[in-house]
Amino acid sequence: SERLFLLELINSQATQSQSQIITGIKVKKKKIYDRLVKRLKHKPKLANVILRKSDKSKVFHLGKIEDYRKKSEEYMAKTQAYKCLGTNYPLSDLITRTNKYLLDLRLAKWITQKQYEKLYINPCEVELAHLYYLPKAHKAGTPLRPIVSGLKHPTIKLSKFLHELLRPLFDKMAIKTTVTSGFELIKQLQEWSKKNMCQETLFCAIDVVDLYTMVPQTEGVLS
Repeated sequence: SERLFLLELINSQATQSQSQIITGIKVKKKKIYDRLVKRLKHKPKLANVILRKSDKSKVFHLGKIEDYRKKSEEYMAKTQAYKCLGTNYPLSDLITRTNKYLLDLRLAKWITQKQYEKLYINPCEVELAHLYYLPKAHKAGTPLRPIVSGLKHPTIKLSKFLHELLRPLFDKMAIKTTVTSGFELIKQLQEWSKKNMCQETLFCAIDVVDLYTMVPQTEGVLS
């Protein structure tokens, strides 16, 4: 019994010691990793370069800040859809006007109290949308893919609310011209080919450039 107790004690001490060694190795590796991350963040700034995740791939792209700035300015000038705010920061005014609009809708009984409370903007939970880019490293000249991050924008709740109202109506009206999946596309092509396919039939892929920015905002809302 005493021998068994000693064996258990030795085994326990060995296990604890091994656990401490593993924990120490993990802590050491984490410190090395943290230092490496700090260096990677600091060095690109010194070299005037940007390290970004590439578009549609898991690799990173190292580009010059000046190239990014030039391509960004060219894109903004071409689309006329964005502008640099500089010192003009309209977040507070946007929150005030949106909440006033919601209150007017509530007083007019166009929305319920529950909807008003759901859509009301809390100033501590929002921020302005911002534009950033992902480099298309797989294409010649490494063009930039523009992305607007607006998940915390003051009007995002209203946008989702309108989407929930209008989506069922749109789906019903566009059901005959909408393809919901790859399987559905193949099925429709098979049915279409039985009556319409011939030797002169051509299939083509259309790449629409700057789709969202080419749609005028006023006309898009009115439509």
